[in-house]
Amino acid sequence: MSMHDYPYYRAALANHRLPAAFIDLDHFAINLEHLRLRAGNLPIRLVTKSVRSVEMIHRIMSAGPFMRGLLCYSVGEAAWLASEGFNDIVVAYPSVEPTEIRMAATQIRNGRSITLMVDCVEQVIQINRIAVAEGVVIPLAIDLDMSSAFPGIYFGVHRSPVDDVSTAIKLGREIAGRKSVVLQGLMGYEGQVAGLMDDVPGEAIKSSVIRYLKRKSIIEVNARRQAVVEALKKDGHRLRFVNGGGTGSFESTRQDPSVTELAAGSGLYAPTLFDHYRGFKLLPAAGFALPVTRIPKGGVVTCSGGGYIASGPIGKNRLPQPWLPAGCSLIDNESAGEVQTPIRHSGVTTPAIGDPILFRHAKAGELCERFNELLLIQDGRVIDSVRTYRGERKSFF
Repeated sequence: MSMHDYPYYRAALANHRLPAAFIDLDHFAINLEHLRLRAGNLPIRLVTKSVRSVEMIHRIMSAGPFMRGLLCYSVGEAAWLASEGFNDIVVAYPSVEPTEIRMAATQIRNGRSITLMVDCVEQVIQINRIAVAEGVVIPLAIDLDMSSAFPGIYFGVHRSPVDDVSTAIKLGREIAGRKSVVLQGLMGYEGQVAGLMDDVPGEAIKSSVIRYLKRKSIIEVNARRQAVVEALKKDGHRLRFVNGGGTGSFESTRQDPSVTELAAGSGLYAPTLFDHYRGFKLLPAAGFALPVTRIPKGGVVTCSGGGYIASGPIGKNRLPQPWLPAGCSLIDNESAGEVQTPIRHSGVTTPAIGDPILFRHAKAGELCERFNELLLIQDGRVIDSVRTYRGERKSFF
């Protein structure tokens, strides 16, 4: 799966402190180009939670005009990134935290574009109240639920109570009835299509069922999004953008003519939860290296650190996975630990004390919550390091 092997990374990391997180810029560039090609003629809004590094966000946004705007996970994060020079920012999740909304209002007053997400009138009322006090008009977007309810199966995620034309129109009118907020966009994220692997080795039946449910869901939710967009426009709303999709659903989201932009972030770092999609393949571009500090017995080495578990439903697929050298695996009854991680090795390479063991995280940006910096590897060496949000002393949740 990887273009680069263990000796390549071991040599690149030889004189650097471990544990360390890194980005393989060669693989990163290939993944970015694949996203561009998969997006077709639609621009891509960058999902910042999957990147969590200002310098990496700058690098991505400078790749070309196909990258257009940011999709943030926190209002405070959006305000901070606006203060760092970014513009055209949409916050993907609702918030009524007054301190953060006032921060966003300050940036709007300074000429930055920040759009806040809503899915109920209570959110609209509180945002409008702060906007009035701050003397600004705050742009809003409606979060349209894109889950599918099949007989006996809820196929999707629990996001928004706005799930049809009538609920969207009702909320749109609540926004239009207030002077300090304005409806500018709609987001319809089909998480059950974008975020579920559908070609997992050893899970042929489950993967087949997921692909079947995806096909059914795509038809339904694309029609739902189109109907809501058309109804909002007929009701007098001028939508600046209609956002949809994620790394795993570019092809199906593009089928919806109402969508004006796609969203992606995980497809750049390529964590393990994006390894097994039938429609596309990514190259591992982000990882972390742990040093071997013990050799308790033959076939087992123990590394410092490593307990970087991903959010979501509890399961082995949320664990970081030993990547290189080949033949390494976690030990079930210890797994990835708080201060040490033992692994079994059965490959041709026998790790020695001080050698790095390379791991991949299950999710993209969450890795950055564990490290202050990312080492940038290119042409077999570390050419630079960039700070993560953590390294900037920023924590938003």
